[in-house]
Amino acid sequence: MALFSFFTPVFVAIICILVVIILNSKRKSSKKQESKNNPKSESRPWVDEDLQDSTELQLGEEAEDDGWQGLDENLQHVPFSSECYPENEMVKRSREFYELLNKRRSVRFISDDPVPREVIDNVIKTAGTAPSGAHTEPWTFVVVQDPKVKHEIREIIEEEEEINYKKRMGEKWVNDLKRLRTNWIKEYLDTAPYLILIFKQVYGLLPDNKKRIHYYNEISVSIACGILLAALQNVGLVTVTSTPLNCGPRLRVLLQRPINEKLLMLLPVGYPSKDATVPDLKRKPLDEIRVAI
Repeated sequence: MALFSFFTPVFVAIICILVVIILNSKRKSSKKQESKNNPKSESRPWVDEDLQDSTELQLGEEAEDDGWQGLDENLQHVPFSSECYPENEMVKRSREFYELLNKRRSVRFISDDPVPREVIDNVIKTAGTAPSGAHTEPWTFVVVQDPKVKHEIREIIEEEEEINYKKRMGEKWVNDLKRLRTNWIKEYLDTAPYLILIFKQVYGLLPDNKKRIHYYNEISVSIACGILLAALQNVGLVTVTSTPLNCGPRLRVLLQRPINEKLLMLLPVGYPSKDATVPDLKRKPLDEIRVAI
């Protein structure tokens, strides 16, 4: 009887484990069958798993495949040619462009001196030349110049950033940022003559309200942001890349952007203030960032 009492808990545990294994097996089998029966559940290789988040929205039933929703089926292809430089000129131009961009720094002290609006429009047009998945161009650049709206943006960001620094980010992240002398106070959101908020369009909206797939939307918009940074450096303006944690939904509502857009980056743009400082950082040498095969 004692032996039976000893084995009873062990027997019950084994039964429980077997039940869990059987249930998990049934779930996996059910999902596989559902995937085969439902064409909507097919893989989406243009969505990088490392970039997915809760706003990487599924298209839903209303986005049924009614055929190609993008470029004209009879899109004309035209001859292409580009400038061809002698080798010594190529080396010279590549060196000069590197030297220009190597001066780029993240600047948090921005003057309120006015900047011509045409310059801002031109750098945004330049960013809009970026490549994108199936030429969907899934970006929206919101330019804010109104002092009242800029201050509302600052209030939203500082409110969330204080919580981020004190609770969400963790001690290690906060300590790493101390060396850069940054915190949740963002004066440049008021002083910079322009704020450029870059939204990624998770999907497109067609005239009939159906949704259009935007392949690799986050990667495409990130490339456009890189080109925008280079364009700003080219005209002598400064900025600091900002990705306001937990602020996106409120800023989207404030700026009256549609539900298919998600804030990716915010750039305060202007001239550096006279007393601007930056940390004395060094960049990795070529041998640490390039692999030659």
